[in-house]
Amino acid sequence: MRDSLRRKRTGALLAGALLLTAGCTGGGEPDPATPSAEPSTTPSTESPTPGSPSSAPRDGSAQPQTETVTVQAGPGLDAAPFDQERRAQVPQGWTMSVWARTARPRLAVWTPDDQLLVSIPAQGRVLRFTPGPDGTEESVLLDGLEQPHGLTFDGSTLYVAESDQITAYDYADGAATNQRVIAGGLPNAESPELRGAYAHALKSVAVGPDGAVYFSIGSTGNITAEDRTADPPRATIMRVPPGGGPAEPFATGVRNGTGLAVAPDGSVWTANNGRDNVAFPEPGPQYGQVLPDYVDDNPPEQIARLTPGRELGWPYCNNTGGPADLPFVRDVQTNPDGEELDCAALPPVEQSMGAHSAPLGMTFVDGALPEPYGQGALIGVHGSWNRQPPRPPEVSFYPWRDGTLGAQQTFVGGFQNPDGSRWGRPVAAVAGPDGAVYITDDDADAIYRLAPPRP
Repeated sequence: MRDSLRRKRTGALLAGALLLTAGCTGGGEPDPATPSAEPSTTPSTESPTPGSPSSAPRDGSAQPQTETVTVQAGPGLDAAPFDQERRAQVPQGWTMSVWARTARPRLAVWTPDDQLLVSIPAQGRVLRFTPGPDGTEESVLLDGLEQPHGLTFDGSTLYVAESDQITAYDYADGAATNQRVIAGGLPNAESPELRGAYAHALKSVAVGPDGAVYFSIGSTGNITAEDRTADPPRATIMRVPPGGGPAEPFATGVRNGTGLAVAPDGSVWTANNGRDNVAFPEPGPQYGQVLPDYVDDNPPEQIARLTPGRELGWPYCNNTGGPADLPFVRDVQTNPDGEELDCAALPPVEQSMGAHSAPLGMTFVDGALPEPYGQGALIGVHGSWNRQPPRPPEVSFYPWRDGTLGAQQTFVGGFQNPDGSRWGRPVAAVAGPDGAVYITDDDADAIYRLAPPRP
């Protein structure tokens, strides 16, 4: 394990402080945030963008009413892509504005003292955004990290998922101190045995109600079966027991479980990125062929409840059907005879979204938002890179019902133009202490504030 305690620096955050520049490896710093006017709204009469979910959830239930709004960007926040009007689909009566600009923001969490922390893997930083009457102030909480990504709190303890380790800090008075390694020696692109070939090095972290720490280790590639027997295993969700100890696999066959969150009942869920270019599995003349029409919609992305020993199949089994209770079929490229894994014996996956949607950040809300969004999961959908028409970026909402998740709803959409081009790609959405939702976008280099109607 590398000596991270000597190498890493903790930046104290003070109200009114300037953005620290020590250890900066990224691009230009954002302008200070300033208040913006409430967006004007007009009812949406547009058809869904090609490749987007329909206006109704996939289970046929009613979709909450939405409308199209202009995304407001005040002075200092209106550089490209907001140098021209951008419009988004939001819940009816809600408004959307650019709250802050920063380069390539990823996952986010609110602190106990109501500050927004955002990970910037490309810069090795965790930034802190302080709301105030004169705008939003950005400063550096942690610097010199190794691709920090996942962030979560357990009381006053902050957990950070770096690409090579999971660390914990004491958070108080705007500073993160007393760093300790919870799980070290994790694989990333610098691991000698991988020789830089690691497609899913970024990791996420969550803490269960008993204090157990869960974190993701993505696969190195699309169908790299050797990940399952690596040490530590890749394509897994790992668990560190309460009070510490060696990390052990909690769920396996999880290709890239970037979405990782704890539900209102204490269960652990993942939003998992499925494999690409899966071959046609049905008997007949097309068996075993990679067919674009089949690949476009298979396999669905998994939204799964994790239990000890849960197996999500990759790379030997793929889900089919949907949107809920998805069965598994064998992968005819990696498991043609079913000898690697008995796919039919795997429990169905609870929920899904369209193939190649690329779910990233996942959080649960429990009473923080007005109905019909009082309880459920918010998932940042990055959108596809290998589908025609492209699966569009959005923020999805899955209602929490009777201890499980209902069907996907579009919470925020409109980031993709009819020709498939995009002006933004959401990563994560978190409910704030003010009852608004804050959304990171690593393509537009922005953080949005999505506000519900005023009482």
